[in-house]
Amino acid sequence: MMNENVKNILNNSMWDLATCANGEPNVVPVAFKMITEDGKLAVGDVFMETTINNVKANGGKIAISAYDAKTLEGYQIKGVAEYVTEGAVVDAFKAMVEQMFNGAATAKGALIINPEKVIVTTPGADNKKVL
Repeated sequence: MMNENVKNILNNSMWDLATCANGEPNVVPVAFKMITEDGKLAVGDVFMETTINNVKANGGKIAISAYDAKTLEGYQIKGVAEYVTEGAVVDAFKAMVEQMFNGAATAKGALIINPEKVIVTTPGADNKKVL
């Protein structure tokens, strides 16, 4: 599902994280993100109150869009997120955020996303193809 091209785009691009609850969509860019060793996606919670509330209200449904702005290669990942407030992933995000903001901010937790579907968003013949 997440081949090397998908992982490369995820590792080297910003992610746009989309959620929805009570008929109100929400999308935010995220910089504190990673692919875990077991193939899940993780996002650090610094300023994501609406996103976290939406995930809790909608059974964890979430979508991520990531793309290369120069080549337009891109992917949408749909999955289910779980919010956690402790563990190695949260500790890693805390260290990243505290370093970037010189201690003025911290990560409160993380969304751990189990990818269920990867869709090509690159313009061309494979657009909308499910990997």
